[in-house]
Amino acid sequence: MSTITDAIREVLNSSARLAVDSATLGDDDNLYQQGLTSHAVVNVLMGIEDRFDIEFPDALLRRDTFASVSSLRAALAASGVTDETSGAAS
Repeated sequence: MSTITDAIREVLNSSARLAVDSATLGDDDNLYQQGLTSHAVVNVLMGIEDRFDIEFPDALLRRDTFASVSSLRAALAASGVTDETSGAAS
């Protein structure tokens, strides 16, 4: 079964250019400390929006939204994405 968290980690691995595989990080680990740059944030944003077929509202386009897997999951929840609505659950 795939989850939103798994999908977020997949996007991070393909878009964030982190120093480590996102699977090795805790949900609350700071992604910026793992090498996330402002340029990579744009790639992550586009990857998340494509993966979940959403557009983040301007209010969520802040540095802290992209700070961790947990903060990305919270932003998705605030945008109405759940495991049931995302198609992430199998």
